[in-house]
Amino acid sequence: MPVSAAIINIIKQKLNVDIKAASPVSGGDINEVYRLQSTGGDYIIKINNRYKFPEMFKREAEGLAAIKATKAIGVPDIIFDEEVGDESFLLMEWIDAGQSTAYASQALGQQLAQMHRTATPRFGFATDNYMGSLHQSNKQHDSWANFFIAERLLPMVKMAVDNHELSQTDMRRFEDLYNKLPDLFIEEAPSLIHGDLWGGNYLISSDGKPYLIDPAVSYSNREFDIAMTTLFGGFDNAFYEAYNAEFPLQPGWQKRLKLWNLYPLLVHVNLFGGSYAQQVRQNLAAFV
Repeated sequence: MPVSAAIINIIKQKLNVDIKAASPVSGGDINEVYRLQSTGGDYIIKINNRYKFPEMFKREAEGLAAIKATKAIGVPDIIFDEEVGDESFLLMEWIDAGQSTAYASQALGQQLAQMHRTATPRFGFATDNYMGSLHQSNKQHDSWANFFIAERLLPMVKMAVDNHELSQTDMRRFEDLYNKLPDLFIEEAPSLIHGDLWGGNYLISSDGKPYLIDPAVSYSNREFDIAMTTLFGGFDNAFYEAYNAEFPLQPGWQKRLKLWNLYPLLVHVNLFGGSYAQQVRQNLAAFV
């Protein structure tokens, strides 16, 4: 069995089940992911090194719980998370995936918009979390511009310059952007966002219900989620039409997609390097 005996024993004791099989699940770059078949049903388990990614699964569980609390869109039920030896793990309900349909895509757009209606007075979140494998700071701010600069762009630009992925010239161009940023968008109340909404972080169940997975939540400008959906594909016109019908985006939102995508692109620069630095420069050039 690929899952350690210590983890299996904890699950058996807590849930009073026997584990019959553990099958690897594709798509986990940071964690080992398995489908567990048990006498009590199927689960999905994510496992990683507790010292390399401290409290990653606690933060993920908090994000899923925050989304679930909106009662707007589905997330997998959290069974429990725990640490044992050098490992930490998160156990959740297994969801049988189905095929995406026009109806499911519309439901995803509509329900995401309903989730985005969950607002709070300040930008940020109660705890920091992770964006991929990188630490994500969520210190609270009164304005989106201040939050986006201080907690999103500044740490990633510094890391990229320190790693020689971006230059001092690039950093000065970002400084020009910081001065312009408050005038580039229309301020709204902070919305609860997924925070890492690319095509691999939602699924459609076998009965056609949308689920969000692997969140990096915060209370932010909701256009950030919409921008991320455009980076790597996986979302069709029905999704955007349903979203706008439920909670119309501010005028000019399409022009700001490259602005908000600076952050996930910077994350990719710091994780993978390569051509992502050039994409950052291209997006930046649209605004400074």
